[in-house]
Amino acid sequence: MRAKIKGTKERPRLSVFKSNKYIYAQLIDDVDGKVFAAVSNRKGEATGELGKLLAKKATDKGIKLAVFDRGGYKFHGKVLELAKGAREGGLKF
Repeated sequence: MRAKIKGTKERPRLSVFKSNKYIYAQLIDDVDGKVFAAVSNRKGEATGELGKLLAKKATDKGIKLAVFDRGGYKFHGKVLELAKGAREGGLKF
């Protein structure tokens, strides 16, 4: 998946990782190797709210576009909820 998807400064990669308990998301610039924003639901946030929080952090840094990297997970359930929340927060991908 990552061989095809690359994040840049203008359009970072929104990377998703799921463990058995939690979900994590990051905005990554693959060219410079920087992480612009990262969120996780370890404090009990709903997955949709997590996407909105990530979108807010991104817009605070001037990022409006992203490339969605679902990390090999199917695009349903928690991954879909995260994507919907990010879109509602103003992030486009």
